[in-house]
Amino acid sequence: MKAPTLRTETPQSALQSAELLRSCADEGVAVRFVGGETKPWGLPGSDCAVRLRTGALDAIVEHNQGDLTAVLQAGLPLRELDEALASCGQMLALDAPWGADDAATVGGLIATGDSGPLRHRYGAVRDLVLGVTVALSDGSLARAGGKVIKNVAGYDLAKLYSGSFGTLGMICEVAVRLHPRPPAQATATGATGDSGLLQEASLALTGSSLEAQALDVRWENGAGAVLARFAGIAATEQAEAARVLLAGTGVEATCVEDDEPLWERQRAGQRSSDGGAVIRVSGRPTRIAEVCDAAQIASATMVGRAALGLSWIALPAAAPGDLVTAIAKLRNVLAPCACVVLDAPEAVRAHLDPWDRHDDSALALMRRVKQRFDPTATCNPAIFVGGI
Repeated sequence: MKAPTLRTETPQSALQSAELLRSCADEGVAVRFVGGETKPWGLPGSDCAVRLRTGALDAIVEHNQGDLTAVLQAGLPLRELDEALASCGQMLALDAPWGADDAATVGGLIATGDSGPLRHRYGAVRDLVLGVTVALSDGSLARAGGKVIKNVAGYDLAKLYSGSFGTLGMICEVAVRLHPRPPAQATATGATGDSGLLQEASLALTGSSLEAQALDVRWENGAGAVLARFAGIAATEQAEAARVLLAGTGVEATCVEDDEPLWERQRAGQRSSDGGAVIRVSGRPTRIAEVCDAAQIASATMVGRAALGLSWIALPAAAPGDLVTAIAKLRNVLAPCACVVLDAPEAVRAHLDPWDRHDDSALALMRRVKQRFDPTATCNPAIFVGGI
């Protein structure tokens, strides 16, 4: 790649995006895709001559209310989408933390594969994307899937591009599955200062017949809680049943109907403070107590999806060297769980492998996929696993 002379482009359409990518590939310059800039994830990456912003691609192209589907452009802010769907009693069941300025976009969320508490009931990003339109570095547009829930058209590029961090091309448009917005919600909580008891309570709910919309845990300053949110006309009754179950495990159980502050706090726990870092731990639900104890030793907070074994440990602000050391200690204590650094200052990400992954057959396959879709290494080079 040539030494960069920075410039910013804001394409007005998917076709113009593809043409810009082809021009950059021909010039031998790299491109960095920019949405709401709320997620400084992955490796710092190589210098890029062009910043390609998705801000002009911000439309709801279609909303098929009866079919519970929508077609969205990548630069559409999630906050605007949520407000538009709320007026129709519907939602896109993705509640990843949007950031203090609510700038996160549909394309950024899909590219990073981020998620929030609703993942317990509705699945990850890749489970809600029905189709995708992508601009490739050879100037072409690739389309796969469609805008209906039962769809077998073409290769499943939607799943491939979910969580690809823009390294395979620019997501321009997506078709997504929607869900009804529940008329009522209520949460059962169980508080305890014993991490082992917290794990026992969360496993009791996980194994019960109760169908929660979200099932989370939290640990901070030597105290924890399990939270089970229920939705629908019987939300309060289900929350009360969960409270009884939690009380039987020995935790201090309560029911909360005005529960949105609880869940906003959970989502906020996945974001870092200025100068801090967030590490996502992928393990088993039976290791929740170990993750809580590791967070306690590091003077960090932890939130997690109790039934999925996913946790986010937020380290407080510190000098870059101290954060690198703290992350290394967490990885050592929690091995073999994968500990991915999602959010941290660039000085931290530059001195460790954010992905906590060694060369293996899966990484070799990822490199071949990158070569196939972006042979000129034009798109978001060097930010993903293994420097892809």
